[in-house]
Amino acid sequence: MNQSWGAPEQLLRKMFDAAVEAAMPRTCVPPYLPQSSNITKGKLVVIGAGKASAAMARAVEDNWDGDLEGLVVTRYDYGVACDKIEIIEAAHPVPDNAGLDAARRIKEIAEGLGQDDTLLCLISGGGSALLSMPAAGMSFADKQSTNTALLRCGATISEMNCVRKHLSAIKGGRLAIAAWPARVITLLISDVPGDDPSVIASGPTVADDTSYDDARTILADYNIDLPDSVRQTLENAADETPGSDDARLTNNLTQLVALPQASLEAAAKIALAGGYEPVILGDAIEGIASDVAREHAALALRRQVEGTRLALISGGETTVIVRGPGRGGRNSEYMLAMAEALRGAPGICALACDTDGIDGTENNAGAIIKPDTLERAANVGTSPQDALEKNDSYGFFETIGDLVVCGPTYTNVNDFRVILIDPIAE
Repeated sequence: MNQSWGAPEQLLRKMFDAAVEAAMPRTCVPPYLPQSSNITKGKLVVIGAGKASAAMARAVEDNWDGDLEGLVVTRYDYGVACDKIEIIEAAHPVPDNAGLDAARRIKEIAEGLGQDDTLLCLISGGGSALLSMPAAGMSFADKQSTNTALLRCGATISEMNCVRKHLSAIKGGRLAIAAWPARVITLLISDVPGDDPSVIASGPTVADDTSYDDARTILADYNIDLPDSVRQTLENAADETPGSDDARLTNNLTQLVALPQASLEAAAKIALAGGYEPVILGDAIEGIASDVAREHAALALRRQVEGTRLALISGGETTVIVRGPGRGGRNSEYMLAMAEALRGAPGICALACDTDGIDGTENNAGAIIKPDTLERAANVGTSPQDALEKNDSYGFFETIGDLVVCGPTYTNVNDFRVILIDPIAE
C-alpha cells in the first residue's frame, strides 16, 4: 500500500534523508570493528581523516570495551565530541595549516608504533584535503595552489587523487608504510565512483598502482601551470608510491563499511512507499555537472510518456569547470542546468544534494527544482542562462528559495540525485 508523503518536494527530501541515514557511522562502523579480545599484545591507536571521521571515531568509542587513543582530522563544523580520541578540524576542499599540522601528527603517531600494535584508520571522503602533507622539498603554498587548480579545471576525483598522492608525504599508501611493522586496519566510507579504496581520500593506507607519470599526464591534459617545486617533485621523484606487491602492506586489512549504492537503495524504498517505481541509474555517474543534467532531463522526458510514476535515482560525482565569479557547487549547478533543459515541463520535480550536507563551499547541500522554477525565477528577474555562465547556481536558487540546507550530516557517500516523474494527464 502506498504511503502519502504530501507534495513531491517532501518525498524528495525524505529520500535524501534516507540515503544519508543509510551511511551513518553509528550504524555502519560497529559491525566491522576488530574484537578487543583479539588484540592481546600492544595497543590500539585510532587515526582518521574525512568528513565522517569524527563521527566514526565516536562510533568506535561507543562500541570498544578496551583501551584506545588517537587523533582524527575532519572538516570545520564536522567535529563530534570524543572522550579518548582527539578531534581536530581543518579546511576543505583547499587545505590549511590546521590540516597540515594534523597530518604531521598522524604520521608521527604511525611512526611510533611497534610490531605488536594495531593502527585503526577511519577514512572517508574529504580526507585527501584534510590530510595534507607535502612531499619533501615542496612548499605547502604550492601544494595548495595545485589543489585549487585541480578543483577548478573539471578533473575527476580519480584524476585529482592520483595527483594528490604523488605530491604527498602521507597519501598513496605512505601512511601505512610509516606504521609498519604495526598492523593496519582501515575502515572506509566510500565517496568515489567505483568504491576503489586507493582513491578514497587518496588511499593513505592502501596500495597505489598509479605512477608519477600518470600524475604528470593528468596535469598536462588539463594544461595546469605548475609551481617549480611541484614540477620538480613530479620529475625528480626518487620513490614511487607503494604498489600492491609491497610486502609491508600484505598483513593489513581494508574494509568498506558504507557504500553509495546502499544509500541509493534506501532511497528507492522510500520512493516505492510513496507510489513511485524506483529506477537506479547507477552510483558512479561522472562528467560535467551541466552535461549530465541535460542528459538526465532528456531521459526524464522520454520516460514520462510511458505513463508510469517513476523515480530516477543516481549517485556518483560530477565536476564543474569554473569560469565565472559566482557561488555554487556541482549539485546546484546540475539542478540549474536541468531546470533550463526541462523548461518547466509539467509533472517533473528533482533534487540533487551532496550527502555530506555541503555542496562545494556554501552552506547548502544542493537544490530542488519544480515545474514552476523558471517561472518564479523570471518573476524576480533571475536568468538561468546568466547564472550558469557565472557559475552562480547558489545565487539562483537562493533567490527563489529552493536551496536545500541541512547542515553537516557527519557522513559522506557523495552525490545523491533523484527525479520524480508523474505522467502528463491527457
